Amino acid sequence: MRSIRHPGPIALERFAAIPCAAEPLTLLLEAGCSINDAVAQALAVAGFSGGYIRLRNAPVDPMRYVIPAASPDGTHAAWYSDVSAPEGITVIEDAGLVAGRRDEQPFFHCHGIWRTPDGVRRMGHLLPLDSHLAEPVEVTAWGIEGALFDVRDDAETNFRLFAPIRSPVQAERRGRRAAICTVEPNEDIGQAIEAVCRRHGIEQASIQGIGSLVGADFDDGSAVSSYATEVLVTDGAVRSGRCTLDIALVGMDGVISAGRLRRGANPVCVTFELLIVASDEEPA
Repeated sequence: MRSIRHPGPIALERFAAIPCAAEPLTLLLEAGCSINDAVAQALAVAGFSGGYIRLRNAPVDPMRYVIPAASPDGTHAAWYSDVSAPEGITVIEDAGLVAGRRDEQPFFHCHGIWRTPDGVRRMGHLLPLDSHLAEPVEVTAWGIEGALFDVRDDAETNFRLFAPIRSPVQAERRGRRAAICTVEPNEDIGQAIEAVCRRHGIEQASIQGIGSLVGADFDDGSAVSSYATEVLVTDGAVRSGRCTLDIALVGMDGVISAGRLRRGANPVCVTFELLIVASDEEPA
């Protein structure tokens, strides 16, 4: 399996997971402010400080994003491109937003696919503080209770990354049993998800998340060679303990690829952030 070398010491624990409850939500994101603020406000109205949001058919202006790039020095294994700033309305076709906290303030990590004003379909890492919705948008989401993604210094990668932490339960809810987790570099993403599910006694689950892979190998035999990618899970599930992941990704060349990942062949590049929601319908 492919691998990537990061500058820091390799962490002993290769994934971190915190059990939580996840409640399905429909949220209205308001225009006139950053997407970061719009999501934070909508989650707060619903009574949550963290969650996972699926953003579809959303007009955005201004729109700011980056794609993966080579690191300019030895301090990181990979980096980001210059910021893309298309003029006019960009329409987000599909994006995943991990809602958490950075420096005690709401912060979101987002990968998605969009169509820029020139009509070209592109993909990347949205900059949520610098991008604004052009009009209100209704979205589906999961509100998370009992755990939160919090940005922490990561010694292995030398990035500041989301890490799952426990958080106070604010109210009695009947959310579904779930776990939030992050996966470390060079771990096969599907097998890591299966390990999280075994640890938390989850046999069947839906999988939501975003992250990065060292290239990709798909079930249909196609492959991506870019050693740094940005990934959106478009459909993911665990059935009888076995994980399947359908994804879209963009490499350093800006090309979008999509398909079902081949088992045991897709190592994480920098990190992967996931919400695993048990399908047993039992409340947490």
